[in-house]
Amino acid sequence: MSSLLDEYPRSGRPLDAVDHRILAALSADARKSVTSIAQELHLSRANAYERIARLREAGVLRGYTAVIDPRAAGLATAAYVFLTLKQDDWEVLRSALAGEPAVRHLSLVGGQYDAVLLVRTRTVEELRRVIFERIQSLSCVQSTQTALIFDDHAEHLHAAPEG
Repeated sequence: MSSLLDEYPRSGRPLDAVDHRILAALSADARKSVTSIAQELHLSRANAYERIARLREAGVLRGYTAVIDPRAAGLATAAYVFLTLKQDDWEVLRSALAGEPAVRHLSLVGGQYDAVLLVRTRTVEELRRVIFERIQSLSCVQSTQTALIFDDHAEHLHAAPEG
């Protein structure tokens, strides 16, 4: 059984071990040059460049980003907010929260809840305002359950599949 990342979304071409190694190298340091990646993986620069371009064109590699420590950036308060929605209002929720900077992540989930949000703010008071005034006030939201995050550790790592 293959994962979603095992096939290029737009081309149907399966990812091979070299593609996964390129993704791992970029996940470790998105600022790495193509030349550096080529040397590290024992590829020609042209081959590395072509593979990275193909990964971008296929939508596998969607961008390059800085990893920011939220606490160091002043966002010391965080919570997961679990939502139960009215009807099938997933798209309404997505649109309504698209411009809300405190909502750092939004996922549609199965099980007891319909969606889960990661909300980060400077203070507990600001978190309360976002939940009560922005999230719970939405007509598509039936109920919320909030879990305050006391400490978190997240590493975005690309692990190449075994085999």
